[in-house]
Amino acid sequence: MAGPDLFFVKLLGKGSFGSVSLYQGVRYDGAMVSVAVKTSDSQHAESLFREVQILSEFKGCPRIVQCYETRVEASLNRFNGSVEYKIPLEYAPGGSLMSFIKKFKDNKLPDPLIRDFTRMLLQGLATIHAHGYVHCDLKPENILVFPSYINNNGAWSSSFELKISDFGLLRREGDSSWWEPNHPFAGTSIYMSPVSVSYGETGKDLDLWSLGCCVLEMYTGEGPWCHKNYEVDDLMNGQEPLIPSYLPFEAKLFIMTCFAPRTKDATRLLKHIFVRGDEGKMITQPSPVSDNIKAESALHLANFVRRNVSTTKTIRVLAAAQVMPNKTIMA
Repeated sequence: MAGPDLFFVKLLGKGSFGSVSLYQGVRYDGAMVSVAVKTSDSQHAESLFREVQILSEFKGCPRIVQCYETRVEASLNRFNGSVEYKIPLEYAPGGSLMSFIKKFKDNKLPDPLIRDFTRMLLQGLATIHAHGYVHCDLKPENILVFPSYINNNGAWSSSFELKISDFGLLRREGDSSWWEPNHPFAGTSIYMSPVSVSYGETGKDLDLWSLGCCVLEMYTGEGPWCHKNYEVDDLMNGQEPLIPSYLPFEAKLFIMTCFAPRTKDATRLLKHIFVRGDEGKMITQPSPVSDNIKAESALHLANFVRRNVSTTKTIRVLAAAQVMPNKTIMA
């Protein structure tokens, strides 16, 4: 039995490739369903086709935001008649890591939380790199926060999990086709590494440099390069963001390792003293639900979303090669 439609609740954000909106509805069993629907117009549809194809490779990966479809839905906008392209994604009630940081005093997260978050991001990057990809745009805005609440004998405690999102700029490791001297950025300029900017190198080092910038931002409450007016020549000349002296020694050592060229990968960094610790801490512990139940719930949700994600008139979805005949991306 199909459940009721998902209804638009609010706009979550807009970017260069489109918008993300929150849709909600009640499933047949009475459970509330929340879905983040990413929408693009025809001009930017290629990004959605790439993202849905990539996310299909990361099904079940706990540190990667999940997509509930394996294809892009096309529908007619009921207001202007234009074609819109949509994919349904996991909704993160905690918002982005950037918005999460701003909830704390001076925009600075506590040290134990930063270490746990860093470990989660390394786990996500290790998964991405194991598939032969480089994210290319890791930053707090592209990291989502998933809170959970556990009742232990009447006492409520909270935990937080991070997932990496926004795979529109993801590249195969070693792909430098994107690089141009006049626009040497694969992602956001202040999170890019020197070799990516100078030579167009797309390797694991790029993501780990960006991770170092994110760790720095969680400690300081300010973006990398906040100590000076950033210019691309700073990176080309081998400069690095300033690491404040008041950071814990292990944190400084970890960030310096992230900034060091060609000496690390995410799997090895998971053994770094900065992120090693009690894996059983409440702050990193997910809700106590078995894998079978999680898988069954995910399947029910995916089926529900597939039936009800669009409240506008749905049209036939063309293959990516038909929509963009000059592209090789297939969905």
